[in-house]
Amino acid sequence: MDDHGRIKPTAPTLYALDTNVLIHDPNALLNFEEHHVAIPMTVLEELDKLKTGKQGVAAECRQAIRLIDKILGSASPEQIEHGVPIEREKSGACGFLSILMSKSATPVTWLPEDLNDNKIINQLVELKTRRPGFNVVLVTKDINMRLKARGCGLESEDYHTDQLVDDISLLPKGYHSVEGSFWDGVSKVETRQDHGRTWHRVQLTDSLPFVHINEFIVDEQGFVGWIKGVEDGEMLILDLHQEPLMHQEAWGLRPRDIHQALALYALLDPDIHLVNLTGAAGSGKTILALAAAIEQTMVSKRYRRIIATRSVQGLDQEIGFLPGTEAEKMEPWLGAITDNLEALHMDDENTHGSVDYILQKVPLQFKSLNYIRGRSFQQSLILIDECQNLTPHQMKTIITRAGAGSKVICLGNLAQIDTPYLSAPSSGLTYLTERFKDFSHGVHITLQGVPRSLLAEYAEGNM
Repeated sequence: MDDHGRIKPTAPTLYALDTNVLIHDPNALLNFEEHHVAIPMTVLEELDKLKTGKQGVAAECRQAIRLIDKILGSASPEQIEHGVPIEREKSGACGFLSILMSKSATPVTWLPEDLNDNKIINQLVELKTRRPGFNVVLVTKDINMRLKARGCGLESEDYHTDQLVDDISLLPKGYHSVEGSFWDGVSKVETRQDHGRTWHRVQLTDSLPFVHINEFIVDEQGFVGWIKGVEDGEMLILDLHQEPLMHQEAWGLRPRDIHQALALYALLDPDIHLVNLTGAAGSGKTILALAAAIEQTMVSKRYRRIIATRSVQGLDQEIGFLPGTEAEKMEPWLGAITDNLEALHMDDENTHGSVDYILQKVPLQFKSLNYIRGRSFQQSLILIDECQNLTPHQMKTIITRAGAGSKVICLGNLAQIDTPYLSAPSSGLTYLTERFKDFSHGVHITLQGVPRSLLAEYAEGNM
């Protein structure tokens, strides 16, 4: 089996990569093991057009081009056509890379060549006709292109190498809800007090849920435990009493349910460096994150500033046409931030005046994802909204910007993906949730319910 879960064919296989695959993962061509990877000339031309644009994909295009150039090196035109070995640091030469060019005087034109997608499909059909013993597979994130390729008798598939789960319902929620009492399923426990905290060392049994570090246990009897260690058949649980959790406060905001309380607890914990909040629209992700951010910059002074950004389909293409500075260009796209600031100050005598005052006093900076690349933010609270629209590569690029003393808060809803080449399983938010489930300084919480309004709750459940 290869890394795509397929049975390896006996005949050689050539995987032709579409542009969107290289944008999704600039290192994609390294992930096909011993197989032959081809880059159609049309794809190179598209990468060339996009590499200098203002679009958010420009950096990915440049990285993909640099990798292609590094592998091809000083190879001759004949070598580039037939395939240059892909050198890997650990395993040496493995697989080949070539640039695919049409060789026929009368090219096969199954589809009209007014679109680049059609040019690529025609080129691959021609190649398959010339080399009948060769398995040719088109790899693209574009489902419509895959359908057209199949209609022309060409095998095609999605790029799944960085997809860790096939079903997002299998993702951890960050907590385990136990019917009845959690202690009914415990056979052995050691309890100790330490600096006013209660710790339980519980022996793992088949009746207990499979857990990860920093997940929570909530039972129907009011017990709330935070799993701080899992090893040698035991788990170490910090006893969190439900009443103080529900009475937490950040910038005047209190949680409405136990899941919001757990999220707020993690947001305010200085030892937690990554908080990942998912949930339906209106479940309180942004307002909780913003309240905790202001509390920790204005009151406790734990962080020097708040960096707010988000991924929006069309943002990078349209931001350049808006007037003003970067912050002024970003402000319309970060309306969720200012909307929630208003919500936090609804009881003030002059809500708009309070919001303007807070925006002047709070070190809150709106940043475009383009300008975050290459930066390093020290003692900052980095708030990333709409994370479901990020690719795994983009997610890594942003999170690695966090410097010493910084905290990253990722917010998203996997049911509202706006990017055409992403799905819930391939989203960077899904990738982050799965990759960081064993990170000792990270917490993931899936918020429940839609407290925004009765209308929002009905719409979420019935539309």
